[in-house]
Amino acid sequence: MRSHLLNDTTAESYRRSVTEGVERVASKLAATRGPFTGVTPAELAPVIDAVDLDRPLGDASAALDELEDVYLRDAVYFHHPRYLGHLNCPVVIPAVLGEAVLSAVNSSLDTWDQSAGGTLIERKLIDWTTGRIGLGPAADGVFTSGGTQSNLQALLLAREEAKTDDLSKLRIFSSECSHFSVQKSATLLGLGRDAVVSVPVDGNKRMQSVVLAAELETCRAEGLVPMAIVATAGTTDFGSIDPLPEIAALAEEYGAWMHVDAAYGCGLLASRTRRHLLDGIERADSVTVDYHKSFFQPVSSSAVLVRDGATLRHATYHADYLNPRRTVAEQIPNQVDKSLQTTRRFDALKLWMTLRVMGADGVGELFDEVCDLAREGHALLAADPRYDVVVEPQLSTLVYRYVPEAATSPEEVDRANLHARKALFASGEAVVAGTKVDGRQYLKFTLLNPETTAADIAAVLDLIAGHAEQYLGENLVHA
Repeated sequence: MRSHLLNDTTAESYRRSVTEGVERVASKLAATRGPFTGVTPAELAPVIDAVDLDRPLGDASAALDELEDVYLRDAVYFHHPRYLGHLNCPVVIPAVLGEAVLSAVNSSLDTWDQSAGGTLIERKLIDWTTGRIGLGPAADGVFTSGGTQSNLQALLLAREEAKTDDLSKLRIFSSECSHFSVQKSATLLGLGRDAVVSVPVDGNKRMQSVVLAAELETCRAEGLVPMAIVATAGTTDFGSIDPLPEIAALAEEYGAWMHVDAAYGCGLLASRTRRHLLDGIERADSVTVDYHKSFFQPVSSSAVLVRDGATLRHATYHADYLNPRRTVAEQIPNQVDKSLQTTRRFDALKLWMTLRVMGADGVGELFDEVCDLAREGHALLAADPRYDVVVEPQLSTLVYRYVPEAATSPEEVDRANLHARKALFASGEAVVAGTKVDGRQYLKFTLLNPETTAADIAAVLDLIAGHAEQYLGENLVHA
């Protein structure tokens, strides 16, 4: 069994196995004609259930053959131009190269004596990102598994910095369109979901700062403590960016921690034409970024950044076997001192390779392309009488609804849109997402693929309309 360990004597076997795996995936990517096969759980589950994990195949080629049936054939491929579903991006090649390197070397980024250069590369990238944000010379941060963990850590720091020990008095303010991880974090931090005050949004799905001001004043009048304000720079459903300068001013006035969830909108940090949309983010106390969204990185690659690196002490715990207190005095850079995680992948290497090969401008140009495409898509939807589109996009998301010519109930229209989405997914021709707006069923294009064109959008709109019309036609006949 030692022949399967990666070491100096098995280097050639490693090269052959990985090369074969890469060739299989490359062939699959080249041959993919749709984002999905349409396979159902009932069809795929028996194939996987039939695999006996206690009877190994003993051969990498055989395992790759089997992988075709249990995974590669029916995977959802984000690189396809008609994958328009969730916030999943096609990935850039330099980042995939970085992924191959980091997996093989297997550094753990918790302590210096497990990562060495990896520690310094991650710190360099944190400094690069905080510099792009404009957080100042005392800024710091750490890579995380994703936006949910980043938001949790930011709110942990906000809780610890709050001027009260009575958790029942703490309140978090976020827009009604903010990410669900805000509520989840409040629960995990012992505050309860009721501690989150939901602030209404305007017609463009941006937090109403006037209402926020009123809620903060009410909070103070009731003897409660405004622990944090979470501004969203790129809401999941609409890509909307809250009014950051106004929110920053209110956070300063009421002594609240300002956190900006820029998991989606962080790609603007690399844009040469749209960076101004994030004006005000430099006044935040903490920021979430997801490189695995708008920086085109493989999952996972995220970070939480803070204006004052000293606040990261709230996540610091010392263990004699890992990061004893003496290492602080010795100035040994242990990243576990800043992180909620202990063992942690060297995900920073993917971004490092991307920047060293493509540069920030290259990443920004890709994100600008999908934002430009969203504007084209909005124009198509606005001019199409079959559809109602909700807001003009700030980033690369479009939320819309098929509206039939024939008068029918809103509930029936809801069912038609839901059916169209499911039927489209089952066909494998395209993947779109869904959400609700004011209680009604809507569909969503999340555009993160620069290879997608306006023609792709138009074609998918025709497919959706066809499925919806077929559904309504059949149900009107049976009614």
